Amino acid sequence: MLVFVKRCFGLCLFGMLPFTLSAQQFEPLDVKGKALFHGERVYGLDSMAKLAAVAGVLQLQNAPEEWGHGGAAYGKRLGATVGYEAIRSTLAFGLDTTLHQDPRYFRSTSTNFWRRTGHALRGTVITHKDDGRETFSTWAVGSAFGAAYLSNMWVPDRLNTVGLGAKEGSLQLVFDFASNMRREFWADIKQKFQHRKP
Repeated sequence: MLVFVKRCFGLCLFGMLPFTLSAQQFEPLDVKGKALFHGERVYGLDSMAKLAAVAGVLQLQNAPEEWGHGGAAYGKRLGATVGYEAIRSTLAFGLDTTLHQDPRYFRSTSTNFWRRTGHALRGTVITHKDDGRETFSTWAVGSAFGAAYLSNMWVPDRLNTVGLGAKEGSLQLVFDFASNMRREFWADIKQKFQHRKP
């Protein structure tokens, strides 16, 4: 499986699986649009529900164990997850605004499952500039690793390591890929379920 992921990732990066803009009309976001986009990622209803769920999983796993159990411990975990997302969104906004990169994901025009999956994978590390050209997604990669290291400042010392920061940044990019897959396919899945209703 790992070999497949590496091969698919390589194909996506080198353009053998096309990164197409989709039927959506590309219009660049201004600074206000980017600020709203990143604000929604932290404070939107869906985002807050996701962050509360992540904190709940950490609570069940008692991670980190130094924070213990109970309501106060859950509050720390929720604060940590919201803090991470706030740091990431702030870094992302600073990077994409300064570098004129577009933070949005655009669905593929292809109908082929593997091409669309490749598009979602490639879209994890490749983005569009405000003028529509493709570029390395500095805003996404930089904010993932930057937030991983900065947010580890408030966890117990045994967890505040360079190695853990690298793992957490990498894991965040995996979550970004999963999020791209949801954006790529969810509308189709929802439409199929709606057609099945009597």
